[in-house]
Amino acid sequence: MEQDRALEVYDIIRTIRDPEKPNTLEELEVVTESCVEVQEIGEDEYLVIIRFTPTVPHCSLATLIGLCLRIKLQRCLPFRHKLEIYISEGTHSTEEDINKQINDKERVAAAMENPNLREIVEQCVTEPD
Repeated sequence: MEQDRALEVYDIIRTIRDPEKPNTLEELEVVTESCVEVQEIGEDEYLVIIRFTPTVPHCSLATLIGLCLRIKLQRCLPFRHKLEIYISEGTHSTEEDINKQINDKERVAAAMENPNLREIVEQCVTEPD
């Protein structure tokens, strides 16, 4: 069951577009099937853990990519879940700071109140026609 859920999650995030490039996160190998882990934590409730890999260790958009992952999954996941998003260990120079930011509900909410940021996130998470 968890493996099916993990594939379901991957299917949702693989089409997110990179904020700078015309490619999807899957095409850039920022996310792969193996970066998604799902654990059952209650009756019909799951812990979803995503570990993504920025394209470069000093990627300035890593926080934004994490935000896009969170927003898309909050909108699209058809089951109850708790979401944890991390940068793959050792793949970014400020991974600890970014991990804190993208898992802090208040900071995520504040980011989505910024119209410029919200517009970029919307462009990244909207499914292509």
